[in-house]
Amino acid sequence: MQKILIICAPIFFVLLWSTGFIGSKLGAPYAEPMVFLSLRFLLVLPFLGLIGLFAKADWPRSPKMIAHCIVTGMLVHGIYLGGVFWAIDQGMPAGSSAIIVGLQPVLTTLTAALILGERVLTKHMLGLAVGGLGLVLVLSPKLGQAGSGIDAVTIASVLAAVIAISLGTVYQKRFVPQTDLLAATLWQYIGALVVTVPLAFLEDWTVVWSGEFVFALLWLTFVLSIGAILLLMVLIRQGAVSEVASLFYLVPVATAIEGYFLFGETLTLLQMLGMALVVCAVLLIRLRLRKSEPLKTASG
Repeated sequence: MQKILIICAPIFFVLLWSTGFIGSKLGAPYAEPMVFLSLRFLLVLPFLGLIGLFAKADWPRSPKMIAHCIVTGMLVHGIYLGGVFWAIDQGMPAGSSAIIVGLQPVLTTLTAALILGERVLTKHMLGLAVGGLGLVLVLSPKLGQAGSGIDAVTIASVLAAVIAISLGTVYQKRFVPQTDLLAATLWQYIGALVVTVPLAFLEDWTVVWSGEFVFALLWLTFVLSIGAILLLMVLIRQGAVSEVASLFYLVPVATAIEGYFLFGETLTLLQMLGMALVVCAVLLIRLRLRKSEPLKTASG
């Protein structure tokens, strides 16, 4: 059973994470981005706290470890989600932002090589190249719909978001390797609030509590901020950062499929070819090596 859960965990993560685009699309018209994110993070804290108490989580006692968790949250949740949400709110098309976010596996792999000493093998570079090509093919039909909203400021915002989650993923692996997952995640959302709350006070805090907004808020809180994030932390702890990062290539693919069924968005032959390339890239990167060919150097 445990082996089945380990095999299925990456699949569940991709499916859950990809729904974040749908939740954001539903909720964005009813609240400004930093207000939306702050409400989401504030809502998740008491539930994570209750789950942690019920599960008898081992709360970190060291101020240094708590600080590491907070920094991870600022990067992985606060800056990453804040940057993407803000750019889309400013008019950047979701397809264009997704292409930039698609750089994340490359940046994470290179960062892990520099900081953690993880080896960048030929299979990694080949897989990243194939995955990048597949990603472009999946999203290329949306490029013509760019229009307004793509400028130096919005591009810089999404690039900052991608750099933040790449650094945060490596930081989590390096400095928070053994901390209780529930406890670490709760402190991470406190770190996220350190980023979003001050920025939210620059907005007018107007929220339209429509049914769609409430559904989007609850979905993003429980499915994404609890379910998907805990899965991500488990995956980071189990495997090399470069392997975990490769899963993000599958997110735009899953989103495109969900958009087909939920919003009637068509899938071209070129997009389906791109999806096949992305799947092949992830399988290649996650392929286990022979024992004589370790994934990490001794320093990693």
